[in-house]
Amino acid sequence: MSVNTSCEETSVFRLLAGRVVKRPRQEDGQRLQEAAIQLLEQQQNLSRLLREVSDLDRCRQTGDQRPAAGGITGSLLERELRRRATELGVPVAVLSVKLILERLTEITATEGDEDERRELLTSSQRVQLCVLLESSRELMSQGALCPKLLWQEYRRDQKLPTLELVMHLHCCSILSLKYILETDEGVRVCLASQLKALCSWTPPQEDEETEQVQLKVLSRCGVFPAVVGVLVGCGFELNSEAAAPERRRISLLCCSLLDELLFWLLDTVDKSLTSQSAGAGPELWIQIFDASLCGVSASAEAVRRFFTHSLTQALTYKPRLTVSDAIALQNDWTFAKANPLLMSLFRKLAVIFSVELLLRHLQQVLETHEVNWKHVLCFLSTLLVYNPSAPPSLRELLSRLLTSAFEGYDLEHMITAFLLARQGALEGAGIFSSYSDWFKMSFGGSSGFHASSKKSLVFLLKFLSDLVPFEPPQYLKVHVLHPPFIPVKHRSLLMEYISLAKTRLADLKESVEDMGLYEDISGAGGASGSTQPQCQAVQDVEKAVSLFESTGRISATVMEASIFRRPYFLTRFLPALLKPRVLPVKADGRMSLIEALKKADKIPAAQYSSYVESCQRQRRQDRSAVCLDAADDPLEVLKVQLQEFRRLVVDGNDGDMMAQLSRVSHTLSVVFPGRPDELIGQTVIEVRVDVPLSPELHVKVINMILRNFCQCMLDTSRANPPNKQNPWASRFVGVLLGNTQLMSSLIHRLWDLFHNQGSVLSAAHVLGLASFVVHLHNSASHSSLIQLVPPILPEPVPVGEALSAALVCSTHTDMLFCVRFCLAAVCYGTCRGDSLPQQQQHDFVPSSLYKKLLYLIPRLLPEARRTTVTAEGAVDESQEKNLWSSATDASATWRTTAWRLWRHAAFHQLENKPEYQLSFSDWLVNELRVQRSEDALSDPERQEYQQWACLELFWPRAEEQGGCGGDMRSLCSHLLDAVMDQQLKDQSLERLHHRTSATGTCLPDIISRLQEFVCEMEVTGLSGSRSGRADVCDFLFEFISRRCSSAVSSISASVGSELSLQHTLNTWNRVLLALPPLLFVKVTAGGGRTTLDCTTLMEHVNQHQRKVCSPAGLMSYHLTSHFLRGVLSASVCCGRPTEEVNKAWSQISLHCPLLLTCTVHWWERLSPVLSSLWSRVCDGEPLPEQLRLLTACRHWAHSVARGLSSAPPAPPLLLASSLHCAWRGRGRGNQSFSTALNLLRPERMSQDRQVLVLLLFLCVNDHLLLLLQEKSDEESLSLFSDLLSVLVDSSDWLLIFKSSEQGVYQSVTMVTSEELTRLMPWAFYSLLLQLSAELLQRAVSCPGFLQTAVLCYIRLLQLFLDGHTPASAAEPPEKQLEPSQILSKAKKFLLRVISQTSPAALSSAQLRRLESQCADLDPEVTAALSVHLSAPSLSPEMDFL
Repeated sequence: MSVNTSCEETSVFRLLAGRVVKRPRQEDGQRLQEAAIQLLEQQQNLSRLLREVSDLDRCRQTGDQRPAAGGITGSLLERELRRRATELGVPVAVLSVKLILERLTEITATEGDEDERRELLTSSQRVQLCVLLESSRELMSQGALCPKLLWQEYRRDQKLPTLELVMHLHCCSILSLKYILETDEGVRVCLASQLKALCSWTPPQEDEETEQVQLKVLSRCGVFPAVVGVLVGCGFELNSEAAAPERRRISLLCCSLLDELLFWLLDTVDKSLTSQSAGAGPELWIQIFDASLCGVSASAEAVRRFFTHSLTQALTYKPRLTVSDAIALQNDWTFAKANPLLMSLFRKLAVIFSVELLLRHLQQVLETHEVNWKHVLCFLSTLLVYNPSAPPSLRELLSRLLTSAFEGYDLEHMITAFLLARQGALEGAGIFSSYSDWFKMSFGGSSGFHASSKKSLVFLLKFLSDLVPFEPPQYLKVHVLHPPFIPVKHRSLLMEYISLAKTRLADLKESVEDMGLYEDISGAGGASGSTQPQCQAVQDVEKAVSLFESTGRISATVMEASIFRRPYFLTRFLPALLKPRVLPVKADGRMSLIEALKKADKIPAAQYSSYVESCQRQRRQDRSAVCLDAADDPLEVLKVQLQEFRRLVVDGNDGDMMAQLSRVSHTLSVVFPGRPDELIGQTVIEVRVDVPLSPELHVKVINMILRNFCQCMLDTSRANPPNKQNPWASRFVGVLLGNTQLMSSLIHRLWDLFHNQGSVLSAAHVLGLASFVVHLHNSASHSSLIQLVPPILPEPVPVGEALSAALVCSTHTDMLFCVRFCLAAVCYGTCRGDSLPQQQQHDFVPSSLYKKLLYLIPRLLPEARRTTVTAEGAVDESQEKNLWSSATDASATWRTTAWRLWRHAAFHQLENKPEYQLSFSDWLVNELRVQRSEDALSDPERQEYQQWACLELFWPRAEEQGGCGGDMRSLCSHLLDAVMDQQLKDQSLERLHHRTSATGTCLPDIISRLQEFVCEMEVTGLSGSRSGRADVCDFLFEFISRRCSSAVSSISASVGSELSLQHTLNTWNRVLLALPPLLFVKVTAGGGRTTLDCTTLMEHVNQHQRKVCSPAGLMSYHLTSHFLRGVLSASVCCGRPTEEVNKAWSQISLHCPLLLTCTVHWWERLSPVLSSLWSRVCDGEPLPEQLRLLTACRHWAHSVARGLSSAPPAPPLLLASSLHCAWRGRGRGNQSFSTALNLLRPERMSQDRQVLVLLLFLCVNDHLLLLLQEKSDEESLSLFSDLLSVLVDSSDWLLIFKSSEQGVYQSVTMVTSEELTRLMPWAFYSLLLQLSAELLQRAVSCPGFLQTAVLCYIRLLQLFLDGHTPASAAEPPEKQLEPSQILSKAKKFLLRVISQTSPAALSSAQLRRLESQCADLDPEVTAALSVHLSAPSLSPEMDFL
């Protein structure tokens, strides 16, 4: 083989590759190697050899393999270098360094300005460099290259390496980064600038490979973390006192490099609005704050010192903002609004420390440094969002700061505490207490931090006053509405501050006007100042509309605002009220309020016309459009945020999850701007469940929230049971609680789902919504109470109980959904609380849902009635484990889940707590709501179930556990209460809440049970008394007495009290008629015989029944018949029934005049019924004598007109009542009846006089009834005149008008109602003034008339003063006096009578008594009595007769 000069252009490998390939042999390989060496010796160009070796390696990397040269590259280069070094007499390392540096210079040479601006190598350069360094590493492994010498020679010409070159040297294990940084000061100096330049440099768009390399350099696996790790190790390791100065200098230099990088990052973050605008560099830079990365080159203690130092530097970097700036701008520095990069940095810096340590360090920094308030407050927000344990620690820090501030009167500590407390409040109720709550807790009571001395009070008020010029208006409003506690003697100091704050609010044009009409303002500053007044006006409009709908009148607050706060009314309230919309076909509350204001001339005509035109224009446009003034569609933003939250829940990242929830909360505040994050004094949320939820956007948002929660619940439940899940659900619900408008819409939507759409919800929906309600219940202590409108529940209740009210059990369909929902909720709550202490386990089980299960499971699952599981009972381990799996298994039925839960010991342990016990009363309320026609049970099944519940479940159960304690009286009392309460309820609310149908409830079934148990108590004596019937009688009348007493005492107003009592008694009468009549008459045994005792019955009629007679003085036929049939039936138990009935009726005639008169009135219908009953029970005997006397009296009364005046031997009232009935039956104005009255001789026979006086009373009673009914009363006036003409010479007729001197006529007052008794003075003058002059003069001459007239006038005047007079008739009869005329004419008549009366008509004692009674009410009458009747007496001693 010949070699000539052309071989310089032909490489060794080309020559070798051009040979014919033969089967290789060992001797051929040796000869080939020797030939190659000979050729190299003749062609001694090492640079070209190194380039060709590099080219070969590069070909291998690109896939162009050359099999002939694979084994000789490394050895050829190393041997040639050693041979050449020997020839030149230099070390082989020196020659290797020179050769590699030449090649390195050739590779990294730049071409043009663009290459000079590059921060990274090109793709081609990068491949060549990697091949060169690979060859260099082979030389190092063979001892032919010294890396330290290579670095020295490279840096000899002061050329700075690129970051990528440093990375490759480090990654190829040629020179470690630590060595380079420790030995080369130039690299240390320029390193920070190169890193910043690399982070800021953007590769060309077409150069994707370079972009990947850039990310690799900056990523966790690149040179960036390694550089920082080395810098941390060099800069923050503890050095001994004797450490070399050079070592300390390097340490300080490394610290300054790290600070420079941190400052660059903070500057970049401040200049960028979002993380995207800052680029990828800063975000990747933040990732190096990882203890695991820094810890590779530094100890754990050095890393902690580095993180502490970096945190301090971040908090104190560029402290340009003053305290006043922080107060004004703080609202924009919340977690949701601040730059995410800054929050990520603080999170990384805080992750290795405890919350307590971080807050102590924050306090130390605040006390010793000038700080960047924006960074300080953003750091606090990050700490609160990512650490659930941070809020309690922050409260402790605030307490320490305030204590220190008031001990030393330190303004620094004071302002720090206020800023930190406000920052926590800005993050929402789910994170920290609202500012108003914190301010009230700290300064609102006598034990506040400021209450120790006057100096402390002055210090606080001076501090608040100094803040006024810088305060945002929402905080000033908190201070004004909830001022600090100040003793009375120092109130002037507080008033000075309040005056100053109100002046500042006026300067901000937010004074009293922006507080709204109902003082419903934000203390959290969640809304911007420009929108908050409009939001407040919206709230005022909603409140005004709500009040108008409930009262039917314009709120007094609105009317006052239209006069005294006219600017707010015209510029804020009316525009919010008159917001254009598509008007409904049927006027709603808002339209009605607008019309009412228009009629009251409170809306300017032009403004109203513009509103109407805008509404018409709105109708022509898109009716369903809902617009929000936001840069992005909040619905889409919320959708993305909730999807991300779902992913984080599955991943289990608590910190990121809390951060995402904070973003969700901010988005929700945009969708629901009318209710900022916290409302001052807002403790009750009204939810109108009778109107649809609107607007459409709110419905979509609420559905999205509930759907996301259900999805998250299903995702987490697949992996873990509730007790092993992280607290994501509680935090999710906690975020929602802070927005009142959102909560109102949420509760409204849940109510609608549970109440109207429960049957169509899938198992997944039921499980998710049930767990959602469980967490709402668990958060009840942090949430507002709920007031349902219409008031289905009597008072505001916690949210869990309000939603439970939507779960009705009236039909089979309702019961199935209710039991499915309650099973899911209780199973979830039971499993969720399993990991908690026993005293806290019940926090996750709503008592209202638990009690519904106690009601429904035995009702729908008969086998549960036969199974008794106590709280201490053991359950099978597998059943306990399968409880949650059964609840989440789609193939399992609700019966399986219910059976397992019913046999679960933890389920029955809750019954030991009073709030979880289903009482007999609760059971009856539920049972009475069931619709019989749509019940899950048939009639026989329902009867069997109700008897089991009454006799086996609640009767033997102890009273403290909601049972009856084995007392049948208690059982029947509960049944009676339930039946009466059922009928006393507002029927309109019942229709709304229980969807009552025309077929009715289970009331007939419960009444049947009541009849069974009352009869059983009477027959068997189970009430505990030997005389069963007597005991039952007393029990029944005691029950109604108790109910009447409670009805009167529960209502303070007299009119309301009377109405409540009448309603109660009317309801009782329906129950009374359903019970056997003989139960209401006592049969007593004594002296060897049994007798009837009607005392209790008579007392009941006198005290209660007469109050509800309609018309007054007349019980219904059914009640009268019931009582009389009871007397006859009970007499059969006596030895002499006829004798006992006669005695009983004699007592009734004397002591129960109402029952007597009613019996006379209904006798024509009663007689055949009673006769038939008596004949049946007494073997055909006639009625007892006293009852037959009723028929005789009736015949006598009808025969009076025919001249037969011989009266039967009957009580006067019986005769008078008979005459009264006869007069009514003859058409009242019958002339023959009037003539027949003269046949009775009252002047000769006392009985006749009593009969006529009692008849006169009944006539007056008729007159008053017709007067109240506004009807003509000529017949009563005629009878009154006829009777008075007969009785006028006797003073007995005056007694019926005297309440205290009626004598034998006293009992007749028990016939009529108390209202008519009060109106007797009215009747006195009303009737007298219509008499003829002759008869009236005779009446005036009657003995005792003046005294009666004066007393009636006084009581008449009192009626007018109390407002108890009858109403005026629309068209009064011609002769009837108007109520307004009665008093004036009565006074004239009385004065005339006084002037005509002789002074001897009254004794001086009687005169003085009348004068004293008239003195306060009518001095003119008093003077007339004194002038006309107080003449000197010739015989003073006569006054004593």
